[in-house]
Amino acid sequence: MLCRAGQIRRCAASLSHTISKVAASKQKHTLPDLTYDYGALEPYVSAEIMQLHHSKHHATYVNNLNVTEEKYQEALAKGDVTTQVALQPALKFNGGGHINHTIFWTNLSPNGGGEPQGELMEAIKRDFGSFQKMKEKMSAVTVAVQGSGWGWLGFDKDSGRLRIAACANQDPLQGTTGLIPLLGIDVWEHAYYLQYKNVRPDYVKAIWSVVNWENVSERLQMARK
Repeated sequence: MLCRAGQIRRCAASLSHTISKVAASKQKHTLPDLTYDYGALEPYVSAEIMQLHHSKHHATYVNNLNVTEEKYQEALAKGDVTTQVALQPALKFNGGGHINHTIFWTNLSPNGGGEPQGELMEAIKRDFGSFQKMKEKMSAVTVAVQGSGWGWLGFDKDSGRLRIAACANQDPLQGTTGLIPLLGIDVWEHAYYLQYKNVRPDYVKAIWSVVNWENVSERLQMARK
């Protein structure tokens, strides 16, 4: 009887371990596919930049995030608070990199550019005076990011208004400011240096020609719910 009970416990433990592994595998983050070719944003963003940016840089954030989360789960299971705390910077950096880039790819389109329409344009005029003033302010804030980071157009749910903000490194907008991200401009050098060298303002100016305003509008509608 004791032998049978031991077998049952071992079987249950094995099953639990298998279920945990399956659950963990389902929760793995993956690199999102682009809805356009790497060369589709030319001449504003080169195919070489897009290929490296998406398949190398973003993929690295995804891989490192999965590794970090696995270590974090192990630390949680062990009650190892010291390790949990030590892993926080890696979670923020790689998690933010994954979040930010996933938004960024959808913010861009080979059919982008021009001006937004409808509710988004009304909100921009209300909160910034005009579309041109919003572009100028967001461009200035983005170009002025020290080192690496992002410029963002976000939605403040408490006030119901649009706001512009900059985040350092890969800090995610919502996780660090509370603003819901609508439009992000990546100003890490890997996003533009091969094409624009150290002239960040030229890159930021060019990005406006491929902004997917339809996607930004959809994000605003979701943020207002």
